[in-house]
Amino acid sequence: MSEPARAGAEALIRTENVERVYRMGGETIYALRGVDVSIGRGEYIAIMGPSGSGKSTLMNVIGCLDTPDSGNYWLNGKLVSEMNDRQLARIRNKEVGFVFQTFNLLARADALHNVELPLLYAGMKRKPRLERAMRALERVGLAERMRHRPNEMSGGQRQRVAVARALVTEPSILLADEPTGNLDSRTGAEIMALFDELHDAGNTIVLVTHEADVAAHASRTLVLRDGQVAEDVVNGDEAADA
Repeated sequence: MSEPARAGAEALIRTENVERVYRMGGETIYALRGVDVSIGRGEYIAIMGPSGSGKSTLMNVIGCLDTPDSGNYWLNGKLVSEMNDRQLARIRNKEVGFVFQTFNLLARADALHNVELPLLYAGMKRKPRLERAMRALERVGLAERMRHRPNEMSGGQRQRVAVARALVTEPSILLADEPTGNLDSRTGAEIMALFDELHDAGNTIVLVTHEADVAAHASRTLVLRDGQVAEDVVNGDEAADA
């Protein structure tokens, strides 16, 4: 187990015996079964597993989109598993930046407006809001495209806008769900190179993927099976041992 995983309460993300159960049409589905995960600040984590393994449910819990039925979840020292919906929304907007496979951009808004939206919802005044959105777009290499709408950009550029939007609130975690899923291999490689740069700059990244070459960019991989962490591997250890 890696050093951040032993850090316990000092971890940025920590789950303790987390369980999530869904009931559908009389059937009980155990999506998460006693999951214990610890992720340190600045780590780069990939979550993998077959369909139905619980990886999307774990991502939703980490991102404060869902709450466990039992167990505890701490994010940046706060026990979020005990929070109500309003408190969850507040910590989600402050602590988590989301990057989705489908980009989730407003079609009629330009890149700058798409990126500034989280700050608008947070009540930030117009001038500092625009300045920070511009800096986020510059950070992902889109300074010259900030007035373009999504339909005027390539898939890779749209995903860069989505990354800039995730970064603009300066969150504790960048949470990415299949970030290369809608991209060709070359563009996907460019997006993963961007994630590498963001990690090198100190960002904590958690990404969900079914692609081994994408997971290889992370420093550590959690493999879920049947709602449990089946493997917790520090990437590169096997290569180093060889």
